[in-house]
Amino acid sequence: MAHTNILPVIGLGTFRLKEQDVIDSVTSALELGYRHIDTAQMYENEEAVGKAIKQSGVPRDDIFLTTKIWWDRFEHDDLIASLEESCRKLGVDQVDLTLLHWPSPNDEVPMSEYLGALSEAREKGLTKRIGVSNFTIAQINEALSMPGGEHIVTNQIEVHPFLANRKLVEHCQSKGLQVTAYMPLAVGKVMDEPVLKEIAENHDASAAQVALAWVAQRDIVVIPSSTKPEHQKANLEALDITLSPDEMAQIDKLDAGDRIANPDFAPKWDE
Repeated sequence: MAHTNILPVIGLGTFRLKEQDVIDSVTSALELGYRHIDTAQMYENEEAVGKAIKQSGVPRDDIFLTTKIWWDRFEHDDLIASLEESCRKLGVDQVDLTLLHWPSPNDEVPMSEYLGALSEAREKGLTKRIGVSNFTIAQINEALSMPGGEHIVTNQIEVHPFLANRKLVEHCQSKGLQVTAYMPLAVGKVMDEPVLKEIAENHDASAAQVALAWVAQRDIVVIPSSTKPEHQKANLEALDITLSPDEMAQIDKLDAGDRIANPDFAPKWDE
């Protein structure tokens, strides 16, 4: 069940970006060589993302496009209808990866129902691959044991130097799943971290680049969000940085379990 390295190692996150902002962001990212774009129904920007992709002139087959289904559309027929809607908005016949954005709060919709529906959407050709986001160790185990679970390729979770999320990362990787890190820059908090700044000086890089290099060196896909072309370029170049074992260990020590995405409907996290 080795799914390893299906996703491109870096992508562009589009959370909180709307209208022209997201069009500009996706446009410059594609120009710079990004080929992995991450959106979601909840971001309310799928149409704009689709427009930017279409206008870019980059062949559709060269782009790895991910969207996510929000938990209010988890009932079987509604989930499939919502993905048809997403494809329509994005202007594509199918997406490359569809994630369940969060587990169903309080198991309101049984996992077997929404995972089954997502698996069916894959068979219908609406999505090439399926995955999950914000699933805990217990939920990953449950999902993998269900029909359709064998097709899961990733768990997209919050990972940055202040939240290493080590247990969950290692568990997913041991099950052959890629881990995708959202908020890898801890919404900008990495920029002022003294340890990261010091390591950055050794590499003639920025603290943000060092944070991304640390995540990537753990075999985790990174999807930083950025609207500025120079930041997008710097994020791409971060993957060329190789941190020494000592530098990795120093960054490991910054882990404070500091979670940014923690809505009231979140599952009970693994400590």
